[in-house]
Amino acid sequence: MNFKDKEAIYLQIAVYISDHISLGKWLPEQKLPSVRELAGELQVNPNTVMRTYEYLQNQEIVFNKRGLGLFVAADALDRIKSNRKERFLQQELPEFFRSLYVLDISLEEVQQRYEKFKTENYPN
Repeated sequence: MNFKDKEAIYLQIAVYISDHISLGKWLPEQKLPSVRELAGELQVNPNTVMRTYEYLQNQEIVFNKRGLGLFVAADALDRIKSNRKERFLQQELPEFFRSLYVLDISLEEVQQRYEKFKTENYPN
């Protein structure tokens, strides 16, 4: 995993885990890798993974079964989408709009490129 300098590593790992859940690699009620397993896989300090798991527990995306480990919550996908949508709308969309304005890009051009992107990347 390639980490970015501008965001805390534990948050980037939370996105990594959320992506795995969103893409169906880790299903609801499925056990997650242990702290040590994931730390080894991602080559990070186990404390960083522990912080990630605590963060995801606070968001109710994962839950702890005492003595068994951490598991994906039944409604994790809905929570992930809701959290990401809110983050995107509050943080990323204003910057996107600013770029559109500064670069004089029309919403029509964005729509055309979005449709092309969907067709090329997510054909049904």
